[in-house]
Amino acid sequence: MAELFDIYDEHGVWIGTAERQEVHRLGLWHRTVHCWLVRREESEGRTATRVLFQQRSANKDTGASCFDITAAGHLEAGETHEAIVRELQEELGVTVRFEQLREFGIVREQGSGIIGGLSYIDNEVSRVYGLITELELADFRLQEEEVAGLYEADADELIELMEGRRELVRARGVAHLQGKLQAVEAEIACSSFVERDTEYYISVFKFLQELVRR
Repeated sequence: MAELFDIYDEHGVWIGTAERQEVHRLGLWHRTVHCWLVRREESEGRTATRVLFQQRSANKDTGASCFDITAAGHLEAGETHEAIVRELQEELGVTVRFEQLREFGIVREQGSGIIGGLSYIDNEVSRVYGLITELELADFRLQEEEVAGLYEADADELIELMEGRRELVRARGVAHLQGKLQAVEAEIACSSFVERDTEYYISVFKFLQELVRR
């Protein structure tokens, strides 16, 4: 059965529903939810902010194998932004109440490309959240068909990366290898992330730092 999305005009007024493929073919405005997870880490008298981010599956039709938001998804017709708790459960095995999330704000994104020889236009309005977690990387249960791995890195270093003040960030993580989750490390460039306005990443990482400092 085809996925149905609620669709909106450029002013955010609901105008009906359409199938996912049609939404992306015509560039219809639709809604998604993002949630970034962050851990507080005490080290040498300093409180560090460790940002968690996923590596998308190699089988994804867009952004395959790229690093991305910890958990995110499209809202199907009739769903509200509280559906982000479902995405957290499905993709990461994390069970939380919606009230535990802290809202960053609303982001409008536009993109386009070609998938399987067909052009697509992606016009999204995303509600973005943050969540402090005490889970260790090995505690997560990753949805293998969607998530190849889960990594974390220092927020200050990620901000420097997105601002062009460093070329690489070292991240530690867990990834599906040989049929099981294994500890891994990676050196990650800005271009390793899903292509977005870098200001999105910078603003979110600073927001996550403020969550940890509260």
